[in-house]
Amino acid sequence: MPAPPLLLGHRGARVCKCAPENTIASFDLALEHGCDGFEFDLRGTADRHLVVCHDPNVGRVTISRATRQRLPSLPCLEDVLARYGGCAFLDVELKVKGLESGVLTAVRQRPPERGYVVSSFLRTVLLELKARSALVPLGLICERKSQLRLWSALPIDYVIAHQSLVDRKLVDDVHAAGRKVFVWTVNDAKSMQRFTAWGVDAIISDNSELLVRTLQPAKQRKNTASGPMQA
Repeated sequence: MPAPPLLLGHRGARVCKCAPENTIASFDLALEHGCDGFEFDLRGTADRHLVVCHDPNVGRVTISRATRQRLPSLPCLEDVLARYGGCAFLDVELKVKGLESGVLTAVRQRPPERGYVVSSFLRTVLLELKARSALVPLGLICERKSQLRLWSALPIDYVIAHQSLVDRKLVDDVHAAGRKVFVWTVNDAKSMQRFTAWGVDAIISDNSELLVRTLQPAKQRKNTASGPMQA
């Protein structure tokens, strides 16, 4: 049987209306549900702070043109690392170029103890990160086949593919190359079970509660047999 995958909330516990995505409350809730960690998005402010947000704007405010002081509701990367660095696997997605130096400095000062990956759709971001640090774990996010074709030529450790792109052959090919497969965004129990059977290394879901409810029993059985799982 393949090892149980990491269970990761997408932007926290995204489907829960009580906790907006990409917030401390949403991250807390994903972990309360039993996830191993979560994925979150980073953007940069005009004064070079790294804030957690998926979209380029907050209301009428453009993040890249605003100072940190104008965005008090957004967590920053340092907040996330301080709160979760000792208890969660972190998938840190860089939405834009220009964040590489700040991210590397932050994770160097406070390395996540349960593991992490710095991920992006942007090939240039991944190459810049690798040029600056040979040790940073990198993940290529893929939504289209044209993006997926790049994985074997890039200096990455993780292929983070949309569920429509993932089949057993991809999982086997990526593993044969010594890399790992994360699949997103998986929101139904049947697909969660199928990807687990194929041996993916992590499943990212909007529905963190369903993810844990579907896969945690099997994971607990595996951990009981082999000892504590390391992220």
